[in-house]
Amino acid sequence: MKKITKFGVLVTACMLLMQGCGAKEENYDSLLNPNKPVTLEIWTYYNGTQKAAFDELVTEFNETVGAEKGIVVEAYSQGNVNDLITKVEEAAEKKVGAGEIPDIFAAYADTAYKVDKLGLVASIDKYMSEAELDSYRDEYVSEGQIGEDGSLKIFPIAKSTELMMLNKTDWDRFAEASGATLDDLKTIEGVTKVARAYYEWTDSLTPQPNDGKAFFGRDAMANYMIIGSRQLGKEIFAVTGNEVTLNLDREIFKKLWDNYYVPYIRGYFTAQGRFRSDDAKTGDLIALVGSSSGAAYFPKEVAVSDVESYPIESVLAPAPMFEQGEKIAVQQGAGMVVTASDTQHEYASVLFLKWFTEEERNIEFSLSSGYLPVKKAANDIETIKKVMESNAELGSAEMIGVVEVAENQLSEVQLYTTKAFEGGNDARSLLDTSMQDRAKADREQVIERLAQGQSLDEAAAEFETDAYFDTWFAALSQQMQEIVQE
Repeated sequence: MKKITKFGVLVTACMLLMQGCGAKEENYDSLLNPNKPVTLEIWTYYNGTQKAAFDELVTEFNETVGAEKGIVVEAYSQGNVNDLITKVEEAAEKKVGAGEIPDIFAAYADTAYKVDKLGLVASIDKYMSEAELDSYRDEYVSEGQIGEDGSLKIFPIAKSTELMMLNKTDWDRFAEASGATLDDLKTIEGVTKVARAYYEWTDSLTPQPNDGKAFFGRDAMANYMIIGSRQLGKEIFAVTGNEVTLNLDREIFKKLWDNYYVPYIRGYFTAQGRFRSDDAKTGDLIALVGSSSGAAYFPKEVAVSDVESYPIESVLAPAPMFEQGEKIAVQQGAGMVVTASDTQHEYASVLFLKWFTEEERNIEFSLSSGYLPVKKAANDIETIKKVMESNAELGSAEMIGVVEVAENQLSEVQLYTTKAFEGGNDARSLLDTSMQDRAKADREQVIERLAQGQSLDEAAAEFETDAYFDTWFAALSQQMQEIVQE
């Protein structure tokens, strides 16, 4: 009897020990059968070179590990990021006409948070060992830990940051005439000063007054406001658990205003096309800050008209930061979310994602797409160079340059991204449009006043007062409070 009791206690202890170790000790491979393959559907927002690079790796997986294990991956681009968000949320909410939610979908934290609230997101932790989790950059793992339990629900597969891209050909002409240097572009205040000088220089080239050209533009205004505020000491959205504290500092936002809105209404900055690379192609600006993953779209020539263009060289540099601010850069790039289903599909999904992010393979994807690898060992410039040397056909010179500049920037700054919270997408959208829309509308009024014979200072004066800023800031604050409190 005692023997049986001791044995029972021993068995119970062992079972508890195994439970304590988590489900990571389970033999999930036994759920897979190459004779009865499981099919996984993935939705992404990749297009162009990024889609081609991703699709190539999906094919490689299907022909190797997938065939061996019994997994078939089918990847579909849903358009751009906003298209993907809409389709995922409609599928999750089972709206009429929406498709079934896929096994894996690319998502930013706010979308993942929203879908997770519906109980549709799988926790990835149980399919990964501690060593595997530790191999990824800490900030990327932290971004993916959402929800009340803080478990990993967004798998990091590729990231990006922001860089400055410059039309060197036209810059050189301006620099020779003005004495401006690339060092002047290291700070946001420096960019504002250079932009004014560029406008005045181009204005001086013709007898027509006030026809100077814009120098600079930004793709993501929300990044400018979130990262700029963080550099200057305030986190706009401070998230703890499910609670978010809103920090809109008037002095910081006035600095953001003075270094975007003011130069914009004066014609020193602009935003004409869908992306600032479109504006660079038409010669409407010569410098921009945009995602490192979009650097491949920076033009190689400027179109003067439908029939005339000229070639240009370009330069990549770290994104400018505020002079007195902390060295903080944006961390962006959607991760992959595994839909909560059955253990077989969830495990197969994680197996594919782990395969995709193995160091050399992830570096290859980065060099082909302009994204950055996600593992600690892969974020080493010497390791990246070795992969480049062993794959001469891999990536263009431009892509390789993007990754090198971005990696160098990452080694010198702290990466930051907002934590997910209820209404996060709406809050970010407001930051994207609020200052930009006001600037575009007021620039039109300035142009009208210039046409009536006013000087630039006279035309812009009404819009540059503290009272005008305070009216805009009060409206933004009220709108943001309503979003956060919903």
